[in-house]
Amino acid sequence: MDGTRRVSRRGFVGGVTTALGYLTLEPSSRLWAQSVVGNAAPRAQRTADEYDTLAKLANNENPYGPSEAVMKAMQQSFKYANRYGYPEGGIVEAIAKHHDVKEENVMLGSGSGEILDVVCNTYLHNGRKILSSEPSYDVLYQHVTAFKADSIRVPVLPDFRQDIPGLIKAARTFNRDIGFVYLCSPNNPTGRIVTQREIKQLLDGIPEDMPVLIDEAYFHFVEDPDYGTSVPYVLDGRPVIVTRTFSKIAALAGMRLGYAIARPEMIRAMRPNATGTINAIVKYGGVAALKDTETQAKVKRVTLELRKKTAADLQSLGYAVIPSEANFFMVHLRRPVQPVIEEFKKKRVLVGRPFPPLLEHLRVSVGTADEMSRFLTAFKEIVPQARTAAKAS
Repeated sequence: MDGTRRVSRRGFVGGVTTALGYLTLEPSSRLWAQSVVGNAAPRAQRTADEYDTLAKLANNENPYGPSEAVMKAMQQSFKYANRYGYPEGGIVEAIAKHHDVKEENVMLGSGSGEILDVVCNTYLHNGRKILSSEPSYDVLYQHVTAFKADSIRVPVLPDFRQDIPGLIKAARTFNRDIGFVYLCSPNNPTGRIVTQREIKQLLDGIPEDMPVLIDEAYFHFVEDPDYGTSVPYVLDGRPVIVTRTFSKIAALAGMRLGYAIARPEMIRAMRPNATGTINAIVKYGGVAALKDTETQAKVKRVTLELRKKTAADLQSLGYAVIPSEANFFMVHLRRPVQPVIEEFKKKRVLVGRPFPPLLEHLRVSVGTADEMSRFLTAFKEIVPQARTAAKAS
């Protein structure tokens, strides 16, 4: 597309910029250029010792590392590190059993990021576009750009929830132009969920043959009883692709393992676009991680406790925090976020990148107790109003 098409909406609050009040159709190459601003030096410029001293609150990672059971499984599988046709440890079977689906419903990816690549390559042909919310997982637009595709984005609501009626309206209006719908829940970067009722509302409201990619990367951190996985819709025969990752709750971000669950014919359509470049070690780690629900429960408990405590501390300083159901949150700084990110870097605290159009909101991953303490100390030093409030209290 050559330009931007907008439909105005009133009533936005909470520091949402004017741009958020529009339905936007824009070349995704431009979106990507707008949304990606480096918030950390290239990894190659840091030594291991330097990296280890940083408070890493930028990428929504699990700061505690893989569990003992996962580490043991991976260590034992190193004997296959020099082989191509190695036994794969039953990872696809374990995922299928975990979700009560068949193995033909499962496709592995090198992290769920590869799944996004695969879905784009499969469904964004002949000028087809992605329909999604704004803001949402902005790295997706990098994948879209790679396939010379565009996006149709529907702004979130004043409370930062995704606008399901708005997505339905856009899906009907631009039916012939849409390759697939992308829904991230909990949404990255806001942390807000899409409820089970809203998922059904969306699927029942859009054209029945329109593919929907539902990203459940942060599924394991949700407490809200109105939330639930969308895997049952796959079993119902809906054109739904559910993605999960081992990068978050299982702490395998650096090992790269994710997967998609979809109807067999959709898996067959997508599979030729997958690279198959998943290492032997992480497959065994993934099997162990699916079994280690006890460790995951502990990680969830500690993470949510720290998220709630940090949010409460920020609110006591006078800063609004978007209610989150994930292992991260967004705080409204009431000032441009990019300079603040740079100041955090100087204090050896890495925080999230800017997420247009929420350019006064800072996304913060939940780290360890020590990391969150370092973040709050830095916050009070960097943000003048916070420093004043801290002294007053």
